[in-house]
Amino acid sequence: MNNSVLLTCISSAALLVSCSTSEMDFDAAGAFESVETIVSTEASGTIKEFNVEEGQTLQKGQFVGYVDSVQLYLRDKQLEAQIASTTSQIPDVSVQIASLKSQLDQAKKDQVRMQNLFAREAATQQQLDNANTQVDMVQKQIDALRSTLDINTTTLEKSVTPFKRQIDQTKDQISKCQIVNPIHGTVLTKYAQDHEVVMPGKALYKIAETDTLILRAYVTSAQLNLAKLGQKVKVMVDKGAKQYGYYTGTIYWVSEKSEFTPKTIPTKDERADLVYAIKIRVVNDGFLKIGMYGEMKFQ
Repeated sequence: MNNSVLLTCISSAALLVSCSTSEMDFDAAGAFESVETIVSTEASGTIKEFNVEEGQTLQKGQFVGYVDSVQLYLRDKQLEAQIASTTSQIPDVSVQIASLKSQLDQAKKDQVRMQNLFAREAATQQQLDNANTQVDMVQKQIDALRSTLDINTTTLEKSVTPFKRQIDQTKDQISKCQIVNPIHGTVLTKYAQDHEVVMPGKALYKIAETDTLILRAYVTSAQLNLAKLGQKVKVMVDKGAKQYGYYTGTIYWVSEKSEFTPKTIPTKDERADLVYAIKIRVVNDGFLKIGMYGEMKFQ
């Protein structure tokens, strides 16, 4: 009876050890990285506001500060005033030809009256010809004036176009004075402070995307044929107290060149001198951190 109990205990212990070894088994290991973005300014001037701190989590599209844009604003207003001044010179065609139209209306009335008189033989052909000529003359004056006014209007309107394009350019520069965070992530490094004078291209801060992290692991040449782009793999991380967290990752990059095994990265066959790096994209539930070690197993 005692021997039976002893055998049962030994079998149970062996099974537990086997399960524990199976759970901790992995094909490759590495550390988590992230896609890092350096956010730079596109404007020149003094930073008037800059609400960024290292370790802070920022949302995509979040406003975090701005560069002084007063001079650009004044330039915009100056251009608008120039446009207003130029457009005020555009002639009002209807007003300009109003007087001639009145003369034309009167000439047409005289023409009709003269035609009636001529029909009753109360006016001569010369008088009728004069009435017709007057109508034609006034009409030609109206056409000539309208053509001149149209040319002047077109010229003034074209002269306004460069001002409008300059306004578009100025407004674009003003919009670039705003510092807007481009991605959701965590601020790693802050390079600038309030009241600093910056130029276009000046780095303001570095931010890392943390919604999805990248496990950079290393496999041996014997394992290389197992790593395929788009392949799903099991990713394991240590959560302490002999507990593991499990994630599903996707291989999206496989190195074409071998390299020596990094000293801090163990592989399944630690005797291998040359290994190949692979990158695995893992959706972060909030527990994963940049620099954390992770292990990977092919499914």
